[in-house]
Amino acid sequence: MKANRMSLKIHCLQHVSFEGIGYIETWANKNNHKLTFSHLYKGDPLPALTEFDWLIIMGGPMNIYEEEKYPWLIAEKQFIKESIKSDKTVLGFCLGSQLIADVLGAKVSRNKEIEIGWFPISLTKAGEKNLLFEGLDVNNPVFHWHGDTFDIPTKCDHIASSIGCTNQAFIYKKNVIGFQFHLEVTPESIKDMVQNGKEELVKGAYIQSKSEILAKDEYIKSCNQVLDTILNRLTL
Repeated sequence: MKANRMSLKIHCLQHVSFEGIGYIETWANKNNHKLTFSHLYKGDPLPALTEFDWLIIMGGPMNIYEEEKYPWLIAEKQFIKESIKSDKTVLGFCLGSQLIADVLGAKVSRNKEIEIGWFPISLTKAGEKNLLFEGLDVNNPVFHWHGDTFDIPTKCDHIASSIGCTNQAFIYKKNVIGFQFHLEVTPESIKDMVQNGKEELVKGAYIQSKSEILAKDEYIKSCNQVLDTILNRLTL
């Protein structure tokens, strides 16, 4: 992993216009890291492995198995696999975490519940002992928007869970992490997701209303603080 004072080249894979990198951009700019993007929904090319240090894979409303509808998923999966084999630091959020799990050989399928809104997670024993996660304050709810989930891949540690979804996060080696939830959210990004996914806000045990989601700005700061700590620890 890179020293904290070094400038990193961070490449981001974005699947839709309304699920960007959020707080990650703030953190990168604060630490003088360079950001580049492949907007896959626009047909942007993928970079050479030599052109970046970290890979960030964002969320999206599509499923990882919808390759006929989204043919760029095929090349994206191969690119993620090659990035992991090349020992890049790789972080995936929501759909991004499912793509990582898939290329590591785990099953991705429908979760028993759809989770949309602010719900708490808890660290597993492995999570509490992991150097990237130990001591983190995860008492406040984090933001969720997903209907699928992943099995924990072989040789990965199960890091976090919730009542509505057993497998919320995993880590492979020390530098590949899948987050089923969204720590990167900002007030603007949540509004974008709600606006573009409002038809999904139906009655459900783990589905909050638009007003409930947008009234929880105080949780955004705690999400960003947790992510900030993890990102900083990854650079050490």
